[in-house]
Amino acid sequence: MELIFTLEDIQQAAQTFNTASAGYKVFALHGEMGAGKTTFVHAVCKAAGVTGNISSPTFSIINQYHTANGEVIYHIDLYRLKDEEEALQAGVEDCLYSGNTCFVEWPEKAPGIFPDGTLDIIISATGSNTRKLKINL
Repeated sequence: MELIFTLEDIQQAAQTFNTASAGYKVFALHGEMGAGKTTFVHAVCKAAGVTGNISSPTFSIINQYHTANGEVIYHIDLYRLKDEEEALQAGVEDCLYSGNTCFVEWPEKAPGIFPDGTLDIIISATGSNTRKLKINL
Protein backbone atom coordinates (compact mmCIF):
# COMPACT_ATOMS: atom_id res chain seq x y z
CA MET A 1 0.00 0.00 0.00
CA GLU A 2 1.23 3.49 -0.82
CA LEU A 3 -0.19 6.80 0.30
CA ILE A 4 0.92 10.12 -1.13
CA PHE A 5 -0.13 13.16 0.87
CA THR A 6 0.59 16.77 1.75
CA LEU A 7 0.19 18.57 5.08
CA GLU A 8 -3.20 19.76 3.87
CA ASP A 9 -4.54 16.21 3.48
CA ILE A 10 -2.47 14.38 6.10
CA GLN A 11 -5.51 13.75 8.34
CA GLN A 12 -7.27 11.92 5.51
CA ALA A 13 -4.11 9.86 4.90
CA ALA A 14 -3.90 9.10 8.64
CA GLN A 15 -7.50 7.89 8.68
CA THR A 16 -6.86 5.68 5.64
CA PHE A 17 -3.76 4.30 7.36
CA ASN A 18 -5.66 3.56 10.59
CA THR A 19 -8.33 1.66 8.68
CA ALA A 20 -5.86 -0.30 6.52
CA SER A 21 -3.56 -1.21 9.42
CA ALA A 22 -6.26 -2.34 11.85
CA GLY A 23 -5.05 -5.45 13.64
CA TYR A 24 -1.41 -4.38 13.77
CA LYS A 25 0.01 -3.05 17.02
CA VAL A 26 3.70 -2.24 16.43
CA PHE A 27 4.83 0.05 13.64
CA ALA A 28 8.49 0.69 12.74
CA LEU A 29 8.85 4.01 10.92
CA HIS A 30 11.81 4.33 8.58
CA GLY A 31 12.81 7.55 6.85
CA GLU A 32 15.42 10.25 6.61
CA MET A 33 15.58 13.09 9.12
CA GLY A 34 12.81 15.51 8.21
CA ALA A 35 10.84 12.98 6.15
CA GLY A 36 7.76 13.53 8.30
CA LYS A 37 7.71 10.54 10.66
CA THR A 38 6.75 12.55 13.75
CA THR A 39 4.22 14.63 11.84
CA PHE A 40 2.57 11.50 10.48
CA VAL A 41 2.38 9.85 13.91
CA HIS A 42 0.82 13.06 15.25
CA ALA A 43 -1.86 12.86 12.54
CA VAL A 44 -2.48 9.15 13.16
CA CYS A 45 -2.89 9.78 16.89
CA LYS A 46 -5.38 12.58 16.23
CA ALA A 47 -7.30 10.34 13.81
CA ALA A 48 -7.37 7.62 16.49
CA GLY A 49 -8.95 10.04 18.97
CA VAL A 50 -6.00 10.96 21.16
CA THR A 51 -6.92 13.78 23.50
CA GLY A 52 -4.38 16.19 24.91
CA ASN A 53 -0.98 17.30 23.71
CA ILE A 54 0.87 15.18 21.15
CA SER A 55 4.58 15.99 21.05
CA SER A 56 7.86 14.64 19.73
CA PRO A 57 9.55 11.99 21.92
CA THR A 58 13.05 12.89 20.71
CA PHE A 59 14.22 13.86 24.21
CA SER A 60 11.81 11.85 26.35
CA ILE A 61 12.36 8.67 24.22
CA ILE A 62 8.82 7.42 25.00
CA ASN A 63 5.57 9.39 24.96
CA GLN A 64 2.32 7.81 26.06
CA TYR A 65 -1.02 9.04 24.72
CA HIS A 66 -4.60 8.07 25.55
CA THR A 67 -7.54 7.96 23.17
CA ALA A 68 -11.01 9.08 24.18
CA ASN A 69 -12.03 5.43 24.61
CA GLY A 70 -9.10 4.62 26.91
CA GLU A 71 -6.68 2.98 24.49
CA VAL A 72 -2.96 3.64 24.98
CA ILE A 73 -0.64 4.62 22.13
CA TYR A 74 3.12 4.77 22.60
CA HIS A 75 5.28 7.01 20.41
CA ILE A 76 8.93 6.04 20.70
CA ASP A 77 11.98 7.74 19.20
CA LEU A 78 15.24 5.76 19.27
CA TYR A 79 17.32 8.43 17.50
CA ARG A 80 19.39 9.40 20.54
CA LEU A 81 20.03 5.81 21.66
CA LYS A 82 23.21 3.92 20.78
CA ASP A 83 21.99 0.34 20.70
CA GLU A 84 19.49 -2.28 21.83
CA GLU A 85 20.84 -2.27 25.39
CA GLU A 86 19.99 1.42 25.80
CA ALA A 87 16.54 0.77 24.32
CA LEU A 88 15.97 -2.01 26.85
CA GLN A 89 17.13 0.22 29.71
CA ALA A 90 14.74 2.96 28.55
CA GLY A 91 11.79 0.55 28.76
CA VAL A 92 11.12 0.33 25.03
CA GLU A 93 10.67 -3.45 25.07
CA ASP A 94 7.98 -3.15 27.75
CA CYS A 95 6.00 -0.88 25.44
CA LEU A 96 6.50 -3.09 22.37
CA TYR A 97 5.16 -6.18 24.15
CA SER A 98 2.42 -4.41 26.12
CA GLY A 99 -0.33 -5.17 23.61
CA ASN A 100 -0.83 -1.44 23.05
CA THR A 101 -0.24 0.39 19.79
CA CYS A 102 3.39 1.53 19.35
CA PHE A 103 4.95 3.78 16.74
CA VAL A 104 8.75 3.64 16.73
CA GLU A 105 10.97 6.10 14.89
CA TRP A 106 14.55 5.07 14.04
CA PRO A 107 13.92 1.32 14.62
CA GLU A 108 17.28 0.45 13.05
CA LYS A 109 18.91 1.54 16.34
CA ALA A 110 17.53 -1.60 18.06
CA PRO A 111 16.32 -4.05 15.40
CA GLY A 112 16.47 -7.15 17.60
CA ILE A 113 13.84 -6.10 20.14
CA PHE A 114 10.81 -5.88 17.85
CA PRO A 115 8.08 -8.52 18.09
CA ASP A 116 7.03 -10.70 15.17
CA GLY A 117 4.32 -8.98 13.19
CA THR A 118 5.88 -5.52 13.41
CA LEU A 119 4.74 -3.50 10.40
CA ASP A 120 7.52 -1.60 8.61
CA ILE A 121 6.57 1.79 7.21
CA ILE A 122 8.81 3.83 4.93
CA ILE A 123 8.19 7.58 4.76
CA SER A 124 9.96 9.65 2.14
CA ALA A 125 9.77 13.19 0.82
CA THR A 126 8.70 13.30 -2.81
CA GLY A 127 8.61 17.09 -2.98
CA SER A 128 8.92 20.09 -0.69
CA ASN A 129 5.40 19.53 0.69
CA THR A 130 4.60 15.99 -0.44
CA ARG A 131 5.31 12.71 1.34
CA LYS A 132 4.99 9.07 0.34
CA LEU A 133 4.14 6.37 2.85
CA LYS A 134 4.91 2.79 1.79
CA ILE A 135 3.58 -0.14 3.80
CA ASN A 136 3.79 -3.85 3.08
CA LEU A 137 0.50 -5.13 4.49
